[in-house]
This record gives sequence, C-alpha cells and structure tokens, in this order.
Amino acid sequence: MAGVGNFRFGLPGAARSCFHPAVRKPPSFALYWLPVIAWMILIFTGSADNGSFHRSSRILAPLIHFFFPHLSEENTFKLVFLARKCAHLTEYAILAFLVWRARFKPSFSQRRPWCWTNAFEALWVSACYAATDEFHQTFVPSREGCLRDVLIDTTGAAIGLLALFALGRSRKWW
Repeated sequence: MAGVGNFRFGLPGAARSCFHPAVRKPPSFALYWLPVIAWMILIFTGSADNGSFHRSSRILAPLIHFFFPHLSEENTFKLVFLARKCAHLTEYAILAFLVWRARFKPSFSQRRPWCWTNAFEALWVSACYAATDEFHQTFVPSREGCLRDVLIDTTGAAIGLLALFALGRSRKWW
C-alpha cells in the first residue's frame, strides 16, 4: 500500500483480507466435488424410478420402429435393452471423469503428467457406487439389482477413463 508518513491509503486490514486473490476463487470443494455429488444424486434418483424400463421403452421403441419399420418386437426389445445398457456405460463414464477431475484438479496454466493413481481411485469410486446403486435397486419394486449391471457400469467408467487418457495424450495435456 502506498502511504504518506504514517497515513496509509487503502482498505483496513479486515476489509483488505476479503479481497485477497485466494478468496475470489471458488472453494475447491464446490468446484470439484459438488459436480460429483450432483451426478451421484442424479444416478440415485434415476435408479429409484419405478417402471423406468417401460418409460424408456415408450420413447425408444417408437423411434426404433420409425427407423426400422420391419423390425420384430423381439429385436426392438433387444435394441431398447442395448440402448439402456449404453446409457449405463455413459453415466458411469461421466461419473469416473468427474471423480478423476476432483482428484486431479486439472489446470490449463500448469501441465502435469497423467496420474494412474487418480484414475484407479476414480474407477474404484465408480465401481463402489455402481454396487451400492444396484443394492439400492433391490428395494425398488419394479427394479432388480444385478452383478451384470455393476460390471457394465464399471466397464463404462474404465472406458471413460481410458478415453480421457487417450484424448489427453493426443492433445499433449500429459
């Protein structure tokens, strides 16, 4: 602060600390972990949806029939099932990315090498959450929890992290 004699220009100490550059940045928790929690809540509410297969079938089946009008009902059911499992892959790839982001805290101003430990932690969190989500589904009347879905979800998380690694390597982020 500039000053003349004993008189200083500027804000008093308490007010000056409110404008410190570290205070202006959003807290690390809010920036990195709130998206993880929000995504987990979204997954949880989706898995608590009673009759979700029938609801998604009402949307997907007509679309499939529009593009493939001569497809049998059995094959339409298989495509709806496949689309739902692809949604599982995608939602857990996003979860793994968000957990990885919260652990790695990427910065455009500072390049850091890829950390496999963060990727494995993100995969582990995603797999554990998938298991708890399937357990939660056992309490929903029209749903069932199954190990196959935990494996599909974990595979989606792994694919998402590998895609992130490949993208980062091609863009020279690490």
